[in-house]
Amino acid sequence: MADDDARARRDLWDRETSDVLGNRWRARTLHLRPDDVARRTGVDPVATLVRRVPDGEPSRRAVLYLHGFVDYFFQTHVGDALAAAGWDTYALDLRDHGRSIRPGRPPNETTDLGVYAQEIDAAVRAVRLDHDEVVLLGHSTGGLTAALWADARRGLGLVDALVLNSPWLDLRGSWAERTVVTRAIDRVGRVAPQVRLRGLAPHYGRALHAATGGEWDYDLTWKPHEGFPVRAGFVRTVRRGHARVARGLAIDMPVLVLASDAAGPDDVAHDALLSTDSVLDPAQIAARAHLLGTDVTFVEVPGGAHDLALSAPDVRERYLREVVTFLQERVG
Repeated sequence: MADDDARARRDLWDRETSDVLGNRWRARTLHLRPDDVARRTGVDPVATLVRRVPDGEPSRRAVLYLHGFVDYFFQTHVGDALAAAGWDTYALDLRDHGRSIRPGRPPNETTDLGVYAQEIDAAVRAVRLDHDEVVLLGHSTGGLTAALWADARRGLGLVDALVLNSPWLDLRGSWAERTVVTRAIDRVGRVAPQVRLRGLAPHYGRALHAATGGEWDYDLTWKPHEGFPVRAGFVRTVRRGHARVARGLAIDMPVLVLASDAAGPDDVAHDALLSTDSVLDPAQIAARAHLLGTDVTFVEVPGGAHDLALSAPDVRERYLREVVTFLQERVG
């Protein structure tokens, strides 16, 4: 019976194929249940599970990565570092992000972060088929989504630890934006979720990408500098997630939260785009980290960019050392 259950879970996924990241990486597609976007567009959602092919024998330990908003998994060096420490690497491109974007469905759009539980559940269970220990690693909006998912799934033992890289736990901005504007967006987002709000500034993306002087060569159709439209329904669900964090979660596993030591301006180009968090406020992350559960470790990474894995070489090595040390001490 257990073998039949495992086979059924495997059959949820398409056959594995080569990934855009090259021969060392493989990908498979999960066909998801129709959601609100499907009912509007007629196009059903999919998610994509990517894995790094092990150098030798597969490990019994794995890390599953969740990207942020206007993002997808391309950080192969993270997989290499984890492999060197004995951890297999998987990454999930959520519906309407990166590899999972489909014609007819708006990219990166949702009115409910909880909808992603379907693909996270399926990915975790798929990884569990071949691994005894599984850790969820979320970045930015993916960090918020991962934290809310872990809280909702407490007591089930689905994952063994949670690592959050600059998680979006609160709204950066003025008092008015955090209170008055939030209340207004909550009302608008409920009745008119498609209303478009201010978009993302392009400066951080330009600092990252090789074509504009950065170090990283990723697909600009999946991660454009100007982002995708930011709509009221998305901001409403994120702010409701922030409110849940503010009330306190009860995640029942070890949690590691990492963030830069300084915030940089998010609306102008400046020399410290890759040595400060120019998207979120690290002070807010630090203040809310210990609201996630009773076993939370917060680590400040001096000179870190918003995505700590995309910081300068010495800084990202520090970040990866902190992650690996945590995994070895608290999980493996």
